[in-house]
Amino acid sequence: MKITDMGDRILAGDRRALARAITLVESGRADHREQATELLEYLRPCGRQGLRIGLSGTPGVGKSTFIESFGMMLTALGLRVAVLAVDPSSARSGGSILGDKTRMDRLSRDPMAFIRPSPSQSHLGGVARRTREAVALCEASGFDIILIETVGVGQSETVVAEMSDLFILLMAPAGGDELQGVKRGIMEIADIILVNKADGDLKPVATRTQADYAGALRLLRKRPQDPEGFPKAMCVSALEENGLQTAWDEMQTLSGWRRDQGFFDQRRADQARYWFEEEVRQTLLAQLTAPGPLRDKMQALGTEVAAGETTPSLAAQEMLKTLGLSHG
Repeated sequence: MKITDMGDRILAGDRRALARAITLVESGRADHREQATELLEYLRPCGRQGLRIGLSGTPGVGKSTFIESFGMMLTALGLRVAVLAVDPSSARSGGSILGDKTRMDRLSRDPMAFIRPSPSQSHLGGVARRTREAVALCEASGFDIILIETVGVGQSETVVAEMSDLFILLMAPAGGDELQGVKRGIMEIADIILVNKADGDLKPVATRTQADYAGALRLLRKRPQDPEGFPKAMCVSALEENGLQTAWDEMQTLSGWRRDQGFFDQRRADQARYWFEEEVRQTLLAQLTAPGPLRDKMQALGTEVAAGETTPSLAAQEMLKTLGLSHG
């Protein structure tokens, strides 16, 4: 399919063309990268924007159940919802199960929704390298809300925050000790913390957990991009679909305030700069692992370092000289 034809079909809301385009941007082949860049440039003038919501949380917190219930509620409001779910890749085989469609059975059949699982490919702790470009494709296709789910490990929370307008952290009900295990860095980038599974016997525990997180958030330094009362912690039950509308109202309040105050557009501009720099970094790193004299040099120096024949710093200095760069 010609790039212009694919672009026109995406703009018309063709889901099959969108799926093919996401496959194209995820490809590592050089010719596919050129075509993907051409396609994204063709779509850029359309200027369509959706609300990008990043979602993270530890495995077992109920992310898939929440996304399905939340997504069904949004489509019932007449909103088109795209879900980009990043699946963990095996460090050994590189394979992924990509089971999100089976876990979100109702939402996957909703004509107003589009679910696309992507393998993390061991990149950036769980966010596929091309997820940002997939987000841009979904926006061009006219989706109002793009939900970006991470695997909830390592560095992925920080990275998904760099491609989201709102960052939502899902937590499970637990005792007070659980709060000690939450990284301060994750708390600092969260816009809203949702304590899930606030139903049945867990409801009182969830309420106490929500109060703990609310107290912890008040101790953090005030961020300029937040109105009074944010970031905040709330209770939801994805299973019983309680609290979802209230959570959506709060998300709209926050994103609306940021638009009015100019933080929304500034954040997107800062993110564009971040991803430009990230693209340069990743391309440079890729050159060191691609077959050729640079990889051979890296392997030879690595062997010398492993044998104790030279130090890591000296070997790095020599490698950088090969690249025509100075050692910082």
